[in-house]
Amino acid sequence: MSIANFIPAVWSAQVMTALEKSLVFGSPMVVNRDYEGEIQGQGDRVKINMISDPTISDYVKNTDIATAEVLNDAQSELIIDKGKTFNFQVDDVDAVQTKPKVMGVALQRAGYKLRDTIDQDIAAAMKAVASTVTGLGTDGSPRTDLGTVGKAYEYLVKFGTALDELNVPAEGRFATVPPWFVEKLKLDNTYLVKATDVGDDLTRNGKVARVAGFDLLLSNNVPNVSGTTYTIMAGTNIATSFAQQIVKTEAYRPEKRFADAVKGLAVYGIKVVRPNLLIKLVANRA
Repeated sequence: MSIANFIPAVWSAQVMTALEKSLVFGSPMVVNRDYEGEIQGQGDRVKINMISDPTISDYVKNTDIATAEVLNDAQSELIIDKGKTFNFQVDDVDAVQTKPKVMGVALQRAGYKLRDTIDQDIAAAMKAVASTVTGLGTDGSPRTDLGTVGKAYEYLVKFGTALDELNVPAEGRFATVPPWFVEKLKLDNTYLVKATDVGDDLTRNGKVARVAGFDLLLSNNVPNVSGTTYTIMAGTNIATSFAQQIVKTEAYRPEKRFADAVKGLAVYGIKVVRPNLLIKLVANRA
């Protein structure tokens, strides 16, 4: 027997965790939580009230104005209809043999994975109702010219024009883009010259860049239609409401195990209350 077999194992004090995505769809820049309210559990409903605009009429002196109109109201609901759980254990033997606080690391990972799942759900809900604009592609006919120099910046400018025509406020506009889209901007020397002229900031701001009037938000959760086709969206957080609550987190000892366990429950709901304020570009990664 080799003496090498008697060398004891050394348990690392570090735990290697997975690389994390940037989670942006659930951020305040993309969604609002105006109607979150007091959420207690899955199935709760948050009421969202809306009212019609008054009619504006001409005034003629010495003439009675129109009879007071009755404004129409409407109500929609943000339904807390989604629930996600986690439930894991760490065996007492494993806990004894490892130096780091494995349970703490596992809880951090559970929290991240929970946020990542919610981030993807928000992206999917937005994609389902985002407005299609002429010239910005559809699922069946995506744009295929992103390989042309200058097209990435051109489409952001078109985003801005489309939102201007919808009377969307200029403040707080965002565009959610995959990393390859930013690569095309960085490789476009013509754009970099323009950026200096108009005050855009791509190379200095890292994850959140200011381009063509938009906060450019990088995410690997940008919806993938299929293959190399993606849905890039732009708008303001006025468009989408989101509400969530961590309802339960419990530590316990499984009856038939020598282990510590933790389980958790989160409930949430997503509602695109103004889909006309959310537009999309469907394009191939060319």
